[in-house]
Amino acid sequence: MLPLDRFFAEYYERHPVNATFTGVHDHDHRLPDWSRVARHAEINELRVIRSALGAHTDLDAELARANIDVRIAEFESGFFHDRNPALWTGEAIFGAVSLMLRPFAPRAARLPSLASRLEAVPGFLAAAPASIASAPARWRERADNECRVAVELFTTGLAGWLAEEPPPATIAERLRAAAADACAAFARMGEWLAALPESPANAYAAGASLYETLLRRGHFTDESPSALLTRAKREIVEERTRLAAMTEPYGNWSAAAEAMAADHPTAGDYIAAFHTRWDECRSFALENDVVEWPEWPIRYSAMPMWAREAAPSLYWLFYRSPAPRDPYTSMDYLVTPIDGSIGPDEQERRLRAWNHSTITLNHVVHHGAIGHHVQNWYATHRSRSRVGTIAAVDCASRIGMFLGGSMAEGWACYATGLMDEMGFLTPLEQLSEQHTRVRMLARAIVDINLHTGTMTFDEAAAYYVKTVGMPTATAAAETTRNSMFPGTALMYWLGTSGILALREKRRATLGAAFTLRAFHDELLSWGAIPVPLAARLMTERAA
Repeated sequence: MLPLDRFFAEYYERHPVNATFTGVHDHDHRLPDWSRVARHAEINELRVIRSALGAHTDLDAELARANIDVRIAEFESGFFHDRNPALWTGEAIFGAVSLMLRPFAPRAARLPSLASRLEAVPGFLAAAPASIASAPARWRERADNECRVAVELFTTGLAGWLAEEPPPATIAERLRAAAADACAAFARMGEWLAALPESPANAYAAGASLYETLLRRGHFTDESPSALLTRAKREIVEERTRLAAMTEPYGNWSAAAEAMAADHPTAGDYIAAFHTRWDECRSFALENDVVEWPEWPIRYSAMPMWAREAAPSLYWLFYRSPAPRDPYTSMDYLVTPIDGSIGPDEQERRLRAWNHSTITLNHVVHHGAIGHHVQNWYATHRSRSRVGTIAAVDCASRIGMFLGGSMAEGWACYATGLMDEMGFLTPLEQLSEQHTRVRMLARAIVDINLHTGTMTFDEAAAYYVKTVGMPTATAAAETTRNSMFPGTALMYWLGTSGILALREKRRATLGAAFTLRAFHDELLSWGAIPVPLAARLMTERAA
């Protein structure tokens, strides 16, 4: 077996849930083995594969080596599987959900794998106590909450899912028995979590060594954390000044936020508002020749009944990247339901949260339209890299490979800014987008400070409240997410600023020959690879 083929085979075997989300279904019946013995064996396997890749100089060999370096650094740091019980609960839950959520095969064909995954939950979760001696309080709370939600999901939720297409009695009985055992395992884990000692406050920090490895080998940037921090601090002053000027007509940010919340569709027009804005976004991009955008439609629909209770408490994405190895003609984008199943007061609360600015910026432009969805099409159909095809696939708790993040999130944020720059957004949407720029920079600043140990968890949350105007609970939840995945909050700004810098460099070089369409098509054709690496490759090709 060629070294690169061996790399992919090992990746899918060691990450069976990632494989399912990617559309590789040889391992749908399994959960990973995260025991310390298995992880030690995996490190040895990765070192052998890396050695075999050493003589190869092509792009995918370099990306595979980088992925291996990051995975080994994560294992050896003790920061992830040995400290965070929420990683374990998320993997167990979405191992099953990955088989329920998408019709990549007839439901009857997926049921045996679903039963096997549920049957594997007790053994998988039983390995956590041997690995985790203590955990940060916020991570422990998140895992405990997911244990409770899992019990609801695999009782009432699973029953509702099965009722949609009742299976034969034999497999139905196996599923019910497997689900009952899985729920008992989640309950046992909840009891264990209640007694799990709390880690010191500094356990939220990944540490300078791991963080610098993530920057260098994951994001392919040569900038130090301190240099990035200096740049982000300078930019956030500029963006906050711009936001203040845009907010001035409303009096203050609270009044501006109220204006955005009040600008929402009616309950009857709610779902149609997504489709209307999606069509407008695509037409606008095509009319302005911004990027190639083939037919790959999105279907916005309400969250299915079986998932409605559990989804708000889990890492349940409204838009989950299409599996690049599964065929698609249309993609389901699942949104919070606003219908007759809830009362008028709750309808109004949800409509204010899902206002026109939120629909346009987050759920159309950033995710479902020219942002993630178009980038995912390029990664699936045009990528020059096999690694770039699968790296940014949404998995149980994060994307499949860390190195895919700066392109995936960088492009989505850049594309939203591009639509603002070109005049697609309404004034309220422009204001919301400017606030998002401030938030993106604040996340980068928190990410660097928190994980290099110069900002505590509480200081990070307070920074969000003061700088971005987040409610206290939202700031705590944002900081929790930042703390769990070092280097991730940074990649939005790192990717966006890298794309903008590359665009202006190419514009200056090409002059009148420069076109947005050609630039965007070339950038996206690399797939989900680090933006600094794509910039280097594009610069070398141009030279």
